[in-house]
Amino acid sequence: MACETERNPLGVFKCQLCALTAPYSYKGQQPPDSQSVVLLEESYVLRDPFTPDKGRFLVVGSRCSVCSRLVCVGPECSLFYSKRFCLPCVQDNMDAFPQEIQQDLEKRKVPSTRPASQRSSRP
Repeated sequence: MACETERNPLGVFKCQLCALTAPYSYKGQQPPDSQSVVLLEESYVLRDPFTPDKGRFLVVGSRCSVCSRLVCVGPECSLFYSKRFCLPCVQDNMDAFPQEIQQDLEKRKVPSTRPASQRSSRP
């Protein structure tokens, strides 16, 4: 029998940068059925749908530690460096990050803050 959080997600996570949506079954730092795992940030988590192992989970996203925006863990939306940062906040505070992080970020493209459904298709 499936547990209550598997049948009824707590809610739907929505990234405020790319508009990714996913149902989440847990919000916090210690996902259920994973005895020894403690996440470094309060995260939105869902049970891994690709395995029957109840101890497996996927982290969908978290809040930016600067602006509190909900962002997914995708590399085009956020960065984890001791805390979660959305890429617009990273760009605004680039000098606060080590040179290696700055070089890595130069390779990334900062997404629009508008959801994909509202972006113009014109160049």
